Amino acid sequence: MKRLVVAAVTIWLIASGAAAVADKIRVGVPQQVVHWMVFPLAQQKGFFKEEGFDAEIVRITGPSGRSALMSGEIDYYTTIAFIVQSAIVGLPVKVVAAYVNCPPFVLMSRPEFKSAKDLKGRTVGVGAPPGSSPDVIARLSLKHLGLNPDSDVKYVYLNSHERTYLALEQGLYAAGLIPPPFDFRGTKLGLNSLARAAELLTYPEDGLIATVKKIKEKPDEVKRVIRAGIKANRYIRSQREGTVQFLMAWQKVDRETANANYDSAIRSFNDDGSLPEAGLRLIVNEAKKTAKIDREIPLTDIADLSILREAQKELGIRPK
Repeated sequence: MKRLVVAAVTIWLIASGAAAVADKIRVGVPQQVVHWMVFPLAQQKGFFKEEGFDAEIVRITGPSGRSALMSGEIDYYTTIAFIVQSAIVGLPVKVVAAYVNCPPFVLMSRPEFKSAKDLKGRTVGVGAPPGSSPDVIARLSLKHLGLNPDSDVKYVYLNSHERTYLALEQGLYAAGLIPPPFDFRGTKLGLNSLARAAELLTYPEDGLIATVKKIKEKPDEVKRVIRAGIKANRYIRSQREGTVQFLMAWQKVDRETANANYDSAIRSFNDDGSLPEAGLRLIVNEAKKTAKIDREIPLTDIADLSILREAQKELGIRPK
């Protein structure tokens, strides 16, 4: 009996000690939209715990996320394009991994507008500010469809994907760029899908950004966070049912909507955390236009992938 008690106490002490040494980190995620689920899922499925973390997911957007990252209020942020706009003008941060090759946005039009040429002279709704990733993706999608995105259409920026969808539903605009699940709802209403961004572009948006100070002082921590993200992506790609159940709880949606979200977004998630060079260069070039910068900016000023390669090697992944 004494041996059983001693063994139980020993196990409890070991478990307590393991919990006590877990590193606390805070990861900033902007929205509960399907392509931002990597780290929330990593938390819910225990991948952070596997890497020795007690992780908190903080919902925070734009300038607030940037300020929180620099002040240390959060340890990591996830919005690549927005942070790149600041990195090219000297903010000491770098992208260390990417998990989504392109957000699963869809350019959809009202039933009466059957093709891109029908949009000439019309208005396109975008659920984010000018210069944002949705704005850039909308313009690039229109360009791919043969339109001049700067002269052939007009834009209305609603700062809400739901409001963009509702405006389309009400016939206020000819077309709009919307993410899941609004593409699913739009199809039910008879809206036309003109372009799926993930099928046309490489525009890595959801990733991992750390300060230069963090990268220098805590490279092992950075590596473990990268690994947690890769594990989450592998789960997303291989475990449909578990991911759908996660989406139902996280987004507070029904099964039909969660299934539609998964189907619309699954091709956007990579399985190794790699940052596509062409996609990053596209983001940098668009950021340069916004900032009116003409000089060449080496991608090494924006990204540090050395720790990612170590994480990939440890997980048996051959770096691309």
